[in-house]
Amino acid sequence: MLHDADPDRDETLSEAFWAVARRLRELNREALAPWDVTPSQFRAIGVLSRHGTMRQGELAEHLRIAPRSTTEVVDDLQERGLVERAPDSKDRRATLVGLTQKGTELVDAIRTARHAGSEGFFASLDDQDRAELTRILTRLRRP
Repeated sequence: MLHDADPDRDETLSEAFWAVARRLRELNREALAPWDVTPSQFRAIGVLSRHGTMRQGELAEHLRIAPRSTTEVVDDLQERGLVERAPDSKDRRATLVGLTQKGTELVDAIRTARHAGSEGFFASLDDQDRAELTRILTRLRRP
């Protein structure tokens, strides 16, 4: 007996997860597009927004990227007036990086846009499904 193939029926959990992750990355890129900010730039200003001014090496650790890559990201952000560098008074060899007012405003605007986009993405889930998905994802995030 012939039947129509149901692509969802044959999809594995892993495939479904990665498909959702890809869609969320697309939504993230769309949310960032109006501000001409890359995901790595937003990650950097997000870290600075959450943790405050820090040494550039600390920022690299938070971002889990090489210090020279962090330098490139910070250079781009500084050029746009979103972050500023200052000497570290405790170690003259180190440089501190912090958000400017413009950077703080940009983080807030992007977070608002991303929140609206994710609300639309998850709109088809009822409160119980959202709570269950949150519980599962929280559990999976643990090392």
